[in-house]
Amino acid sequence: MAGLKISHFASKIKTLFWYCLITVPVSVAIGSAVALFLWLLSLAIHYRFAHTWLLYLLPLAGIAIHFAYRLYGKSSERGNNLIIDEIHQPGAGVPKRMGPLILVTTVITHLFGGSAGREGTAVQIGGSIARMFADWFKLDAPGMRTLLTVGIAAGFGAVFGTPLTGAIFAVEVLTNGRIKYNAFLPCLVAGFVGDITVSAWHIKHTAYHISYTLADIPVGSTSVWLASLMLFKVILASVFFGLASLAFAQMAHRIKALFLKLFKHTWMIPVTGGLIIIALTCILGKPDYLSLGVEPEYPHAVTIVSAFNNGGADTFSWFWKLLYTTLTLGTGFKGGEVTPLFYIGATLGNTLATWLNAPVSLFAALGFIAVFSGATKTPLACTVMGVELFGGQHLVFFAVACFIAYLFSGRAGIYTAQLKDNSAKGYFSEKLLKYKP
Repeated sequence: MAGLKISHFASKIKTLFWYCLITVPVSVAIGSAVALFLWLLSLAIHYRFAHTWLLYLLPLAGIAIHFAYRLYGKSSERGNNLIIDEIHQPGAGVPKRMGPLILVTTVITHLFGGSAGREGTAVQIGGSIARMFADWFKLDAPGMRTLLTVGIAAGFGAVFGTPLTGAIFAVEVLTNGRIKYNAFLPCLVAGFVGDITVSAWHIKHTAYHISYTLADIPVGSTSVWLASLMLFKVILASVFFGLASLAFAQMAHRIKALFLKLFKHTWMIPVTGGLIIIALTCILGKPDYLSLGVEPEYPHAVTIVSAFNNGGADTFSWFWKLLYTTLTLGTGFKGGEVTPLFYIGATLGNTLATWLNAPVSLFAALGFIAVFSGATKTPLACTVMGVELFGGQHLVFFAVACFIAYLFSGRAGIYTAQLKDNSAKGYFSEKLLKYKP
C-alpha cells in the first residue's frame, strides 16, 4: 500500500514537472506575440492621435473586420468564450488563425478609434498558440485543457505585467464561484515567463500610484473612528462598482442582441455602431472615450492615469466609456473588455471619492480592480492584481472592494461560457426565511 502511494505521488510529480517544462516555450511564444501586439497597438493609437480624421473611417473599418471574420474567422468570432468552452469540453478546437486574426482586427479597431481593450486579444493569442503547441506535443484531452489554461495565464500576465494575477485569473475565470487548482502551478510558470518575455522585448507597462497611505490617518482616540469611516466609504463605493459591472455586462449582451434583431444584413451592424460612436464624439466635443484611454490624446484629457488625480475625470466619464465600449464590442469591433473596465472603474472611483470626501487615488484604484472583478467574476484575481499594481498596503480595502463588487454585479458576467457553481445558491435567503425569532 505504501509503495503504491509513493508510486502515485511520483507519477503526479513527474506529470507536473512535464507540464511546467512544456509551459516555458509556450509562454515565451505567447509573450513574444503579445509584445508584438502591444507594440503595434501603441503605433496605431499614436498614429490616430496625429491623424484624427481616421475616426470618420470607423464604419469602413467595421465592414473590413466583419468580412474578415465571415470569410476566415469561422468559430474564432466567439473569442474568449470559445477558449473557455474548449477547456471545459474539448470539441471543435481553437483555430490557429484566431491569434493572427484577433491581433490584426484589434489593431484596426484602435487605429480608427473604436473603444476596446487588449486583454481579450492577448488571451486569444495565448489560446491559439497553446492549441498549436498541444497539437505538436500530441496531448490528450486533459493535456489540451491544461495547456489552454496556461495560454490564458501567459497572455493575461504578459499584457498587463501581472504574472500572479494571470495565473489566478486563468483558473478562476473558468467557473463562477469555484476554483480548480489542478493547473495552477503551470499557470504560475506561464504568467511569469510571459511577463518576463514581454519585458525582454523592452515593452513597458503603465505605472499607477496611490498617494494615500494609512499613515495619513491621525494617531489618537479618533483613529479607530476614522479608519471605520473609511472602511464604510469603501463598502458603499464598492456597491456602486458592482452595479457598474452589472450595467456593463447587461449592455454588452443586449446591444449585440438588439442589433442582430434590427439588421437582416449583418454588415450593417458595425457600420451603424461606427456612425453612432462618431456622432457621440462630435456631440461631446472630445475624443476622451475612444480607444484604450490609457494615454492622453491632448493635454488634460480624461484617462485612466488622470483619474488617480483630483479633477482628473468628469462626473459621467465612467458612463460615457461604458457606452462607447459596449457599442464598440456589441457591434462587431474587436478587442478586450478589461482595460475599458479599468477606465470605467477608475473614473467612477474618482467621482465617488469626490462625493464621499475620500482619497481620490485610493478610490480610483479600488474602482480599477473592483469593476473588473464584478464583470469577470474573478474577485480573488482582482484582489491580487491590486497588490501587484498598487502595492500591498491597502490589501484589506482591495479585498473588500473586489468581493462586494462581485456580490452586487449579478449572476452573469461578460463571459457567457463561464460555468456557474450553484452549490451555494439561495443559502443566505433560505436561512433567513427559516429563521423565526
